[in-house]
Amino acid sequence: MKKKILFVLCLLFGLMFINAGLNKFFNYMPMPKDMPASMMKVMHAFMEISWLMPLVGATEVIGGILIIIPKYRALGAIIVFPVMIGILLTNIFNAPSGLPIALTLLAVNLWAIFDNWHKYTPMVSDARN
Repeated sequence: MKKKILFVLCLLFGLMFINAGLNKFFNYMPMPKDMPASMMKVMHAFMEISWLMPLVGATEVIGGILIIIPKYRALGAIIVFPVMIGILLTNIFNAPSGLPIALTLLAVNLWAIFDNWHKYTPMVSDARN
């Protein structure tokens, strides 16, 4: 049952990241009208760095696809983790109204990482053994 719940959560998580990543390329979702001025300033600054949004978008799409596929979930969870930290920090400092969603997404990401911990241990284990 736990695996089914994790699959559904990772499916939704992955689809949200794919959607957000594709939006960075195609701009099909309008900006909310009630977005705080500080957040608008931050978003404008991000857009000034021409390579940043395509990089984040590609990371979100690739990571979103990988996290949906159980075999590659460990890789997808690690790929989207830095983006997830950026989302969390942005919501903490600039748009606190989005914090509940950001914390929920972080929890799903961490669950996927901890559920696949055995796949990461060879990378960090002592090489002398």
